[in-house]
Amino acid sequence: MRTDNQSFLGDPPKDFILLGVSDRPWLELPLFVVLLVSYVLAMLGNISIILVSGLDPQLHSPTYIFLRHLSFLDLCYTTTTVPQMLVNMGSTSKTISYSGCTVQYAIFHWLGCTECIVLAAMALDHYMAICEPLRYTIIMHRLLCQQLVVAAWLSGFGNSLVQVVLTVQLPFCGRQVLNNFFCEVPAMIKLSCADTAVNDTTLSVLVAFFVLVPLALILLSYGFIARAVLRIQSFKGRHKAFGTCSSHLVVVSLFYLPAIYMYLQPPFSYSQEQGKFISLFYSIVTPTLNPFIYTLRNKDVKGALRRLLERIWRLCTR
Repeated sequence: MRTDNQSFLGDPPKDFILLGVSDRPWLELPLFVVLLVSYVLAMLGNISIILVSGLDPQLHSPTYIFLRHLSFLDLCYTTTTVPQMLVNMGSTSKTISYSGCTVQYAIFHWLGCTECIVLAAMALDHYMAICEPLRYTIIMHRLLCQQLVVAAWLSGFGNSLVQVVLTVQLPFCGRQVLNNFFCEVPAMIKLSCADTAVNDTTLSVLVAFFVLVPLALILLSYGFIARAVLRIQSFKGRHKAFGTCSSHLVVVSLFYLPAIYMYLQPPFSYSQEQGKFISLFYSIVTPTLNPFIYTLRNKDVKGALRRLLERIWRLCTR
């Protein structure tokens, strides 16, 4: 008879146990409520941004093309992870199938890398709007925006494919407990009983490329933007330019800071206990806050949302 260790060396496990906060039972109910409310808000907020920016003719500029894709990414982010977390917290079974786990971390990684590039494209759009206003419509035309978005999705998919191919080859030797809320590549690598040097190096190199290169472009863009804003004579002009960029900077900070902490620390210093709560933050908190950050600080979006609600009200009261 084969032992569990021997069987898992040849065959992948059938499922994994997602520990979550099972070691703190008193925390499950409050966290379940927070996740449920956050998920509903994230769905409503991001769907509203997608509908408003798609239906309102005044929001068909390049800025809102990128914003629409950012909202779609956030929508997919939460849907990839939160329903499974809610099911696990609401039941005694905390399992996820091996195939379900693979699909989850593949999509999660794909979306994360895609969002890095979309945020960089948004910074480029802001740079052109503020620093090159006369050439903005010529350079940032619709075709270029679509090409940037397609490049972001394809690049993210390629990176995810590499990570999945390397991760599915790892043996787990009977170790089925993931100290996380959902399946994620660093947690899977940490769980393996094999030499994971290749996986660790590949993850670090690719994530560094997809995180640090877009972040460097964002910071460079905002360096030029800051210099251009300081040259504006009127306070009103400076305030308008600052308002255009501040929402994006807040979103960039909420997304990049946890990602840098999570993925760019040395493998030996990776803490699953800290990592799972950082993962929880950027998988639900950031996608929930993003639509509110953009709507509360953007007059065009608020105006378009008001017009959409008025149109819906007129249709309902006929």
